[in-house]
Amino acid sequence: MADTYNRRLEVTVISGEDLRINDKPIKNNAFVTVKADSHGSPSSQDSTKPDARSESYPYWDEKLHVDLPADSPYVVVKVCRRTSSAGDKHVGTAWIPVSDFIGEYTPENYLRFLSYRLRDAKGLRNGIINISVRVVSSSYKRTSSCSSRLPPLVPEFRMPVGWEKHGGTSSGSSRLPPLLPEFRMPVGREKHGGTVNGVPVWYPYQWKS
Repeated sequence: MADTYNRRLEVTVISGEDLRINDKPIKNNAFVTVKADSHGSPSSQDSTKPDARSESYPYWDEKLHVDLPADSPYVVVKVCRRTSSAGDKHVGTAWIPVSDFIGEYTPENYLRFLSYRLRDAKGLRNGIINISVRVVSSSYKRTSSCSSRLPPLVPEFRMPVGWEKHGGTSSGSSRLPPLLPEFRMPVGREKHGGTVNGVPVWYPYQWKS
């Protein structure tokens, strides 16, 4: 039995750049699907509406919501073009490491703007996707019998009554007990919030066929 920690993400799909199929700029109807990579297990996904007016530089600005299981290493962003005759055609996919938007010392609800190279089915570069990501909610569930309480507070040491006037000494003791530090909230448990702007980072080798 183990602990589980799941998050719900808000992924805003902003725009795409230089999207192509067979090395030709797409005409219209590009859309984006976002889901978590959960090692083959079923996972939630959400999609934008097709952009019927733009061509190879589509603009969506749509908020999508997906669940991120604790064991998911990536978020998968897939761009396709919808056609009436041949169905959906794959344009490119970006595999986004979870560590890019959930850092060890960064509050989870910070808004991060990110840009990634898309890769087609052959692994070739095929445009760019611009998104923003933030964690909108999280849930923690302990399934073991161990307690999840915080460590007990350590009281602040105070000088015994009557010792101050004698310079901190008494006839029965030549020194005081060591002072104990005041208890502080552990790092990461304080309430944070805000927005941070990230510099786009390219991941030319993060793709899967």
